[in-house]
Amino acid sequence: MTDAAKTPGGEDYLTTLAGIVADASDVAVELARAQVRELRMLAAAGRLAEAQTAQRNARVQVHDMALRSIAAEVGGVMRVTDRTVQRRIGEARTLVEGFPATVEAWERGRIVRGHAIAILETGTSLPPEMWAEFEQVAIGRCERDTPNRVRGELEILAHRMHPRSFAERHEEAAATRCVRIVPGRDGMSDVVATVPTVIAEGIHDRLTQQARAIIDTRDERVAARGGIGVAFGAAVTHSDSDSDSDSEDAAVIVATDNRSADQVRADVFADLLLAGIPALDDTRDTTAGPLGAIRARVQVLVPAATLTGEDDGPCDLTGRSPIDPATARTLAGGIHVWERLFHDPTAGVTVSTDSYRVPSGMRRFLQARDQHCRFPGCRVAAIRCEVDHTHDHALGGRTELSNLAHLCQRHHSMKQFTAWRVRQLKGGVLEWTSPLGRIYREDAPTPAVAFTPAAPPPPPPAPTEPAPF
Repeated sequence: MTDAAKTPGGEDYLTTLAGIVADASDVAVELARAQVRELRMLAAAGRLAEAQTAQRNARVQVHDMALRSIAAEVGGVMRVTDRTVQRRIGEARTLVEGFPATVEAWERGRIVRGHAIAILETGTSLPPEMWAEFEQVAIGRCERDTPNRVRGELEILAHRMHPRSFAERHEEAAATRCVRIVPGRDGMSDVVATVPTVIAEGIHDRLTQQARAIIDTRDERVAARGGIGVAFGAAVTHSDSDSDSDSEDAAVIVATDNRSADQVRADVFADLLLAGIPALDDTRDTTAGPLGAIRARVQVLVPAATLTGEDDGPCDLTGRSPIDPATARTLAGGIHVWERLFHDPTAGVTVSTDSYRVPSGMRRFLQARDQHCRFPGCRVAAIRCEVDHTHDHALGGRTELSNLAHLCQRHHSMKQFTAWRVRQLKGGVLEWTSPLGRIYREDAPTPAVAFTPAAPPPPPPAPTEPAPF
């Protein structure tokens, strides 16, 4: 064992790490049992409140008072408010009584709490009589991936199973769009906009690109101003008479700009809404700008039947959540590059495209296959990741589909600079090996929108014997 495998104190690093991981495994089992035990306790509290008012003439208020009283009693022991306990009692009853197979899978360690909550929140959009059918499929999908990755797939599954079309329900939901302010502390507030998912993703993507342009060009901008940087995001309103002088005052000159990506995103967001353009844009003389020219990018998978209007099912905003078919068709109408994707009908994995050009065609293929970063549990969208050679190009790795996969910057660096190792198997499967030798299999994501074989045509009718004369 090398010296790098030991701690500064001389203790064997891998032995210590193995003990920590073993403890983590034991704690996960114990925690799951405790969480399910708490869940059943809360459900029992809800049933007790219902039993207290079981007589036929009991008013709603009587039941609510009984539930409040029990919630307050339980909350006193758990040291949380009675309102919180009452809400959790409702969730517990729905999960225990409506999704019993999910609770059992959670208790046995097949899934974790995040999976159970995802099944509950997506499954309850269906009529109760469909919950059992939904959870059987959902549990199998949850066993293969982390809660944050599988949630979008469960949403599309629920939409596909729903007796009403997704397009019809989206139209109703879109009518509730709004903007509201939630007051916070210390002079801060949250501006909450409820808009269609594809619009929200586009807003966030454009803000992210603009924030990165500002952050990535800090050195260039400082050098261009003789060592003085410009701080953005102090957008204010001005009158016409003093706009020239105040525009200079709005650009607060500082030695360095140390804002985080979240802070820059929030500042640009305010600038765009108040001024219509980024209030201060000195990226125009750098390789990144100007900010106003940056446009949002989203990646959408649309089945052919939905594109032609034969089907009104949900489409997949890759790596995120479903969008309505009308929006997908609108986006498709404005695109200049088309890719027809062929999927293995058994595994649901993309295996080829009509257009295969290197590197752009290959990159689009990999974005459709990978959808997100391929490190276990990571869900950074592929369009924000780097295409990595699984077997290092400098060591002879070839630039081909079977040797490429998307990794975000964080996990690309881990692959390069830590003891984590990866190899690619057939079908885009990645096999990660931790420093302890533990194996984590990372299957290529199952497309939430996939082509399925058409039903074979009915056989022609058998020839009939001519009638006798």
